[in-house]
Amino acid sequence: MQSEILKQEDNKITLKLVVEPAKFEEAINKAYNKMRVKFNIPGFRKGKAPRKIIEAQYGREIFYEEAINFCFPEAYEAALEAHDINPVDRPEIDIENINKGEDVVFTAIVEVMPEFSVDNYKGIEVEKIEYNVQEEDLEKELTAMQEKNARMIAVEDAPVKDKDFVIIDYKGMIDGVAFEGGTAENQTLVIGSGQFIPGFEDQLIGAKVGDEVEVKVTFPEEYHAKELAGKEAVFLVKIHEIKEKELPALDDEFAKDVSEFDTLEELKADLKNNLEKKAKDGAERDHRNNIVEKVVNSVEINIPDAVVERQIDSMLRDFQVQLSYQGLNLDYYYQMTSTKEEDLKNQMREDAIARVKTQLVIEKIGQQEGITASDEEVEEEISKLATQYKQEVDKFKKDLRDEDLDYFKDNIVYRKTIDLLVENSKIS
Repeated sequence: MQSEILKQEDNKITLKLVVEPAKFEEAINKAYNKMRVKFNIPGFRKGKAPRKIIEAQYGREIFYEEAINFCFPEAYEAALEAHDINPVDRPEIDIENINKGEDVVFTAIVEVMPEFSVDNYKGIEVEKIEYNVQEEDLEKELTAMQEKNARMIAVEDAPVKDKDFVIIDYKGMIDGVAFEGGTAENQTLVIGSGQFIPGFEDQLIGAKVGDEVEVKVTFPEEYHAKELAGKEAVFLVKIHEIKEKELPALDDEFAKDVSEFDTLEELKADLKNNLEKKAKDGAERDHRNNIVEKVVNSVEINIPDAVVERQIDSMLRDFQVQLSYQGLNLDYYYQMTSTKEEDLKNQMREDAIARVKTQLVIEKIGQQEGITASDEEVEEEISKLATQYKQEVDKFKKDLRDEDLDYFKDNIVYRKTIDLLVENSKIS
């Protein structure tokens, strides 16, 4: 089998592949052995008819497609190796010649990653980032802890007010007729949460336990249930319970209950330390991201569509996993947002291009700088992950595949490359 590059334009290489007649004859024999069970020839048991008999009745061409499936992949892989080509998608194939006794000639258009270089990535100047912890940040943390440890107190005579928890029955009607999904019993609703249709919760304010309230609302025009969108409805609501949140006092007893500290001041000091560490980590992370973004934005790359589509598919799978953690799926998401898969993919496209471009640029800098991952660094990475999953390091290593080790190495090189950019940057 022979091959040559006919032309190269942008990200596409046109290859000529030649399969010798004897090699193609072998492929036809393989095709015959695979396909003969399909032929029912008079005078022969099914699958037992000789190749010449089948060809006489159907033509030699009956085996061509399957023969090509046998011989083309081998010729294609050999050509890729010979010319050091790394395709990013399946090739576009044309058959130039397939006459009996002659070379079988294919052309294959192969899409590859674009050639590019990255210059002037050292000495990148970015503004200094500082996230200072303010008193209100500490207050928010304490309030969140209060909320987490709040008690719900039943209210007997007081009316419903904002932020109250109410337990209600309701029945919704449009033009006096109950509609599907508009009826429920013993539903918990937080007033002011926006959980229900706009205007619903406000009309319960002032009601007391045992009251029956007539709530009039209009469904939003973009409501996910199309049959209800824009319709006026009346809900008959009965108030069963009203509960209000009672926050614990911020004192030493509170600190003892919610932490290992004996005083509120000690708790505050610990919270402040944690907030300052988080702020410092955030500033460093944003500093690194700003440097990477500035370097990436300075490079022009014509990224193949196939690579972008693969990234979008990966992001879509990640999004599906995130939804599953919430007990949801993509079909429900599309229904709730009145979208479809194509819409979601289009929303992800810009981010996908940015991610691919960033990956390519950082990898290129790593190659230009000769950055590698040592065995010791890989071992350390494996140990960290084994500890994270609470497994013995030796057992964890035993279960790793070659591609897992490559993944660790790539991550280390990627991180070290960004470290190099940060170390050689300037802060204004």
